[in-house]
Amino acid sequence: MEKRGNDSAKQKCDVLNRGFSGYNTRWAKIILPRLVRKGSGLDSPVAVTIFFGANDSALKDENPKQHVPLEEFAANLRSMVRYLQSVDVPEGRLILITPPPLCEAAWAQECLQQGCKLNRLNSVVGEYARACLQVAQDCGAEALDLWTLMQKDGQDFSSYLSDGLHLSPKGNEFVFSHLWPLIEKKVSSLPFLLPYWRDIAEARPELSLLGDGDH
Repeated sequence: MEKRGNDSAKQKCDVLNRGFSGYNTRWAKIILPRLVRKGSGLDSPVAVTIFFGANDSALKDENPKQHVPLEEFAANLRSMVRYLQSVDVPEGRLILITPPPLCEAAWAQECLQQGCKLNRLNSVVGEYARACLQVAQDCGAEALDLWTLMQKDGQDFSSYLSDGLHLSPKGNEFVFSHLWPLIEKKVSSLPFLLPYWRDIAEARPELSLLGDGDH
């Protein structure tokens, strides 16, 4: 039997990405009800990912605008989980993603070019990653621990980051390779919205794609 692969998910559900450059959980918590609400067309999402921490963990003295204290960060994540539960997204469908590790040497160079001091530390990012994992555990949600996985066995993780902070193409591939198995479990039981390409009738494809009807 041929393995249908990751493309099969595209025939089962829509994938919506909402990314906000530079945002932290303090701001995300405020706008979440605008993004996901009852009657918004996002009925019963199969999976929802929450991916924050890289900006919250900025050092207060060097980057007070993005910095969010550790305890508030955890409280904000819990608040977002509670809100999603209130709009009928059960905790079993949630995946909390920790921030990736920070390559301090590369990010220090980026900060220097921007005229500022190093405003993040990998050890501090790790504290926020652990807080994220704790929230996931407390709330019964799944978690993807990028901070640990990318540094596993002391490997050089710099290639996963384009500038020491943001994910590179290789880093995005890493995230996908670890996130997909978590999502695949949630979409595997969904019916296909459209038939697999090998199942489409050659002579009259409209019968396969549109049903019998009047076509």
